[in-house]
Amino acid sequence: MASVISISNLNKTFRAADGSVVNALEGINLDIQQGEFVSLIGPSGCGKSTLLRIMADLIQPTSGNVAVNGKAASQARKDRDYGFVFQNATLYDWRTVIKNVELPLEIMNYPKDQRNSRAREMLKLVELGDFADRYPYQLSGGMQQRVSIARALSFQPKIMLMDEPFGALDEMTRERMNNELLHIWSSLEGMTVIFVTHSIAEAVYLSSRVVVMSPRPGRIAQTVDVDLPRPRGPETRDMDAYFRYTSMVRHALRGTSPGEVESAPSRSEAIE
Repeated sequence: MASVISISNLNKTFRAADGSVVNALEGINLDIQQGEFVSLIGPSGCGKSTLLRIMADLIQPTSGNVAVNGKAASQARKDRDYGFVFQNATLYDWRTVIKNVELPLEIMNYPKDQRNSRAREMLKLVELGDFADRYPYQLSGGMQQRVSIARALSFQPKIMLMDEPFGALDEMTRERMNNELLHIWSSLEGMTVIFVTHSIAEAVYLSSRVVVMSPRPGRIAQTVDVDLPRPRGPETRDMDAYFRYTSMVRHALRGTSPGEVESAPSRSEAIE
């Protein structure tokens, strides 16, 4: 199967204010297949968000290649092959919920009736159909993020890039949003999701594959295939296999193997 995103020999450096060079990413090679849910996880400053933004053509690599749907990332951006969900909802306060969702379609010159019907369809998908005429300030943080997801889906991209979209939410809201995201992903056949997170528990629960990155300069330290049954729900978090996968990801982040620690982590330790 052809990769929907293919990254080869990618490096990224930044020049600091004092003139020094910061190596953000080094030697990244990654292929992502259609329909995968892939999480990028690693310590703060390892380049997870930088890598996602390079995929989206928001910043440029220093060297290496990125192909999205078999073409340059810049062309994929122009062709609107993907939607992007930022850490914050980034909604326009003066536009109603439905008008926020319609915005990409306005830019793409969709007819008014098509914009409206598509936006309402997406709001129904994220279970906000009754809030179309509200304004962002009238919604909770979790609801605002659902609006941003609806907006990113409005033009029917097959790839969704998500940069820690639930990081600012409380734990209960975050778990609910995880479930809603999995419902959306499973409802849209063939959609590929690349998801940046700091949470081991979130990465394992959501993903078909977890890509573990090393401290700066960011490299791919290990990939962990997560073979948990779907559909996933609250009971998934109580499965022994779930705790084994969280332990595997934790060891990959630490650069250790289970045999190098005195004892296996408890369930509470495994999901911190």
